[in-house]
Amino acid sequence: MGLLERFEDSLDRLVNGAFARAFKAEVQPVEIASALQREVNDRAAVIDRARTVIPNVFHVELSEHDYRRLAVFKDALQTELATLVRDYGAEQGYTLLGPVDVLLSQDDELETGIFRVRSEARAEVRAEGSQQAAEVDTRQPRLEVSGTAYPLVRAVSRLGRGSDTDIRIEDPGASRNHCEIVLGQPVLVRDLNSTNGTFVNGQRVSQGELNDGSTITIGTTHLVFRSG
Repeated sequence: MGLLERFEDSLDRLVNGAFARAFKAEVQPVEIASALQREVNDRAAVIDRARTVIPNVFHVELSEHDYRRLAVFKDALQTELATLVRDYGAEQGYTLLGPVDVLLSQDDELETGIFRVRSEARAEVRAEGSQQAAEVDTRQPRLEVSGTAYPLVRAVSRLGRGSDTDIRIEDPGASRNHCEIVLGQPVLVRDLNSTNGTFVNGQRVSQGELNDGSTITIGTTHLVFRSG
């Protein structure tokens, strides 16, 4: 049994056969699943001989009619679609940068039966030791990534893909020791001879000053500095 057949069978069991009765003329869940597989293949990026990175965050936009109809099973459908992407990625030997999320949303400009898929490869960011992501004092200098705050508690915090960094960024564009942030007056970010460079507000820097709201870009990962 192929992935799409297993997907249909699993989802059908979850909703007690409701899909077989309810979805005959409009967007079918298996159509979305097939579109996600195409999106994965189309967006697969070869990083090196050992890694081909694929998107891990998917936004599926539906018409008002299709969204209202599918919303009844939204949580189950999103979970099953995410499982399908993970299984397909593993089957093809692809690399995921972080957890797979499939999110269904409504787009009033779309007609019934039409849907759109947008995707991105979003790197997972992890902090080590005392710099682990947590509820932080808003007076504390920190980096924010996708709504999660990572406090800067050391005078010098190192960022990169290596296991010995303070804030680890699983991004194929990140070097093992990519850059460091030095707290002081002013706060500085220093590139550590990274392969792809460190950018502040879109400008490549070897050393740059950080102000509240400055955006540091490492590979495709954007980190917003907050001075506290």
